Amino acid sequence: MNAPFALSVVIPVYKGAASIGELVEALRALDIEGGLEIVLAVDGSPDNSFEVCRGLMRQPGAPITLVNLSRNFGEHNAVMAGLAQARGAYTITMDDDLQNPPEEVKRLFEHTRDGGYDLVYTFYASKQHAAWRNLGSAFTNWCADRLIDKPKGLYLSSFRCMNAFVREQIVPYKGPYPYVDGLLMQVTQNIGRLQVKHLPRAAGRTNYTLRRLVRLWLSMFLNFSVMPLRLASLTGIGLSALGFLGFVFILAEALINRDLPTGWASTMSAVVLLAGVQLLILGVMGEYLGRMFLTANQKPQYIVREVLRMESASQAADAPEAPRATPNLTAVR
Repeated sequence: MNAPFALSVVIPVYKGAASIGELVEALRALDIEGGLEIVLAVDGSPDNSFEVCRGLMRQPGAPITLVNLSRNFGEHNAVMAGLAQARGAYTITMDDDLQNPPEEVKRLFEHTRDGGYDLVYTFYASKQHAAWRNLGSAFTNWCADRLIDKPKGLYLSSFRCMNAFVREQIVPYKGPYPYVDGLLMQVTQNIGRLQVKHLPRAAGRTNYTLRRLVRLWLSMFLNFSVMPLRLASLTGIGLSALGFLGFVFILAEALINRDLPTGWASTMSAVVLLAGVQLLILGVMGEYLGRMFLTANQKPQYIVREVLRMESASQAADAPEAPRATPNLTAVR
């Protein structure tokens, strides 16, 4: 099926009212052979991001599809909602904070198309994030090297480009805890890399808190690998072996030294250690069971309140006070 656009740019919007207008204007200024569409997924933003995005739809330029989620679901959930509405032969996902220069969008698109890649990730010579976030990203990538089928050394960036084949393979996923990179790794290994610039945040503060980073890490750690369960099993086997060796050692020492006093400290240390490990293993299993329970009860990945689509700049010029809603695209999921 022929795509109506060469490129779709999917942008999750959360507290992005101050930056999204500049980003959309810069994207509309790009000369993309085959046409460009912009998909804005407003993720229950508490500011006036949705109203700002509606206003952008009335301005001339590349058409905008506006996806309004019923509440805040998280970045990866919003990206999935945007990907479901994208129609381009290639799709780029990027943040709304202008840390990725819009002019890099064309380079990334052409690199993916001309290189014949299914998927291309960007990486940076220097990241303009806080030190704690850079450390968290490095740890997440280190874990991803071991937990998901990721090419070693590939940096998982939110600024990525995929072709329509890959996009259509991951969109049907409806689990409540999506990890976009984990889904992409399940589809293809035809992956490229491209170094791009990374700029300081243009406005506001990062929306990523330590809690959000931990939630994202858990989605990767638990949803796309059984390694934690295997580690729990190996930990149990290792401690059992260690306990058996300790028993042999204590028995031998007791036979040799009849006057050996009972060690209160060593006993309590062993009890605390074993109890802690048992609770850790139960916690891992409980997290798996909890996620399975929520999935079985069909906790939504996201809920779309409305989808507004402006097909062309001429429609934007003729629109009265607000863009029309396309009824067959308005959905609740």
